Order: sequence, then C-alpha cells, then structure tokens
Amino acid sequence: MRLLKLVVVLILAALIALVGYAYFGDMDPARKEIRQPIPITDASPPAGPAAEAAGDDADAGTETSE
Repeated sequence: MRLLKLVVVLILAALIALVGYAYFGDMDPARKEIRQPIPITDASPPAGPAAEAAGDDADAGTETSE
C-alpha cells in the first residue's frame, strides 16, 4: 500500500513538473541583428564544367531565328 502511494505521488509530481516546464520552458532567447561584410575578391565565374553548362543555357535563350 505504501508503494502504491509513493508511485501516485511520483506521478503527480511528474505531471506538475511537466506543466511547469510547458509554461516556463518556452522562453525565447534575446535576438539581435548581426551584419558582416562578405569580401568579394574576384567577380568572374568559376572555371569548370559547371560554368560551361551555365554558359550553354545562357546562350540558348539569346539566339535569334532568321
């Protein structure tokens, strides 16, 4: 009988703790804006297969039909 009372008290304590966590645990952190410049050293597109494929797509739309 004492063990049953102990289990019931522990379950009630767990439920109270869960409600308290749900109520107080959702605290948002303080947010602030951070701006960092991005250094750009070279504006040319990278060389390689990806650049060639991108170049082919760009040229396909500029062709004129005669």
